[in-house]
Amino acid sequence: MTDVNTNTDADTDANADVGVKVFIARQPIFDNKKNVYAYELLYRSDLENRAFITNGDYATLKVIANSLLIGLQKLTDGKKAFINFDRGLLLARVPLFFPSDILGVEILETITPDQRLFKVCNQIKNDGYLMVLDNFVFQEEYQPLIPMVDIIKIDFCASTPEQRRSIFQKVSSKHVKFLAAKIESQQDYEEALKLGYHYFQGFFFQQPALISRKEMPGYKLNYLSILRKVYDPAFDVDQIEEIIKRDVSLTYKLLRFINSAAHGFKVTIRSIRHALILLGKREIKRWLTIIVMSGIGRDKPIELMNAAVIRARLCELIALEFKLQDQPTDLFLIGMLSMMDAFLDRPLPEILEELPLEENIKSVLLEGEGQARNVLELVRAFEKADWESFALFSHKLNLDEEKLAFLYLEAVEWAKSISTHD
Repeated sequence: MTDVNTNTDADTDANADVGVKVFIARQPIFDNKKNVYAYELLYRSDLENRAFITNGDYATLKVIANSLLIGLQKLTDGKKAFINFDRGLLLARVPLFFPSDILGVEILETITPDQRLFKVCNQIKNDGYLMVLDNFVFQEEYQPLIPMVDIIKIDFCASTPEQRRSIFQKVSSKHVKFLAAKIESQQDYEEALKLGYHYFQGFFFQQPALISRKEMPGYKLNYLSILRKVYDPAFDVDQIEEIIKRDVSLTYKLLRFINSAAHGFKVTIRSIRHALILLGKREIKRWLTIIVMSGIGRDKPIELMNAAVIRARLCELIALEFKLQDQPTDLFLIGMLSMMDAFLDRPLPEILEELPLEENIKSVLLEGEGQARNVLELVRAFEKADWESFALFSHKLNLDEEKLAFLYLEAVEWAKSISTHD
């Protein structure tokens, strides 16, 4: 989020004073191998859904574009950014504010198609931009747009299997690819894959497969065993040192993480004993949780681990920034462990039964109440760009929305700096 207060340029309304708040979240778009192809940037701004852009709005448009560009550079990690543009923003040619090689222009399904819109979209397409038709339901009046688009997005929640098959048959152009949106379960993903979709968007990758009593692979059992020892209230430094030393990959990863820019030590940490003395129990719990979950999740999309670390770090940053009564490290663990079901394909209550967690952490994860639970729900709302719930939980916690949005970008940057995949 960027909050910019500036006066308009001379070529706009001289009396306009622009104070624009732009909140930006991201959602991954996967290819058929569950690698991230692009991110959709979901934003809330003061000009959202405005049908007509006046001359006096021009400076505000530039602020929004600059905010999105800053967010794009921080959030997409070199991938394309898909951004929604309504009719007013398209007719104002706002997509042209962005470099064509990094942007996917999403044409909202609520736009009334006419010759003026077709002309602008054709110009944007000819300038080299990737064009995406959002939440498409086949209607004749949209037919002139189809030759201009590269990707058609279909909302799985708002369409039937018959409608999805019908669109495939009617749009027979070879240059058009299909994106399945709002894929919220593994079942939806499998259906879309079988139908021949090229791209997939939704939170399916954060959902457990919940395969009935399938035997857990040995390496996951080993990692769970390590977590049990780490969370045991009776654990001591000697025990943890011994556990880490037994596993070469654990030793390597822990030393690499601790020496990363994210931790900021001025001296190089060369031994596990040195690390343990410097960090203390709470910090070691945090770092070992990251390492162990990255090991458990090696059969999952990389984005799952990224999402877990971002969620955990944002929970922690909120506790630090706003001086909440809960321990920042506890909030970090809550954020990480809230996704453990997706890593292990087991219900979360079942997993928590096997871990000797402190009762306050376990309670929050099991739909408890209180400040820490509200922080977790706040972060989940931001992830989903559920701005109404985001505002609700911000109010409950008496937190500054603008600062929270900056913290989200900081969490994304931090997650990059400790990347758990080689």
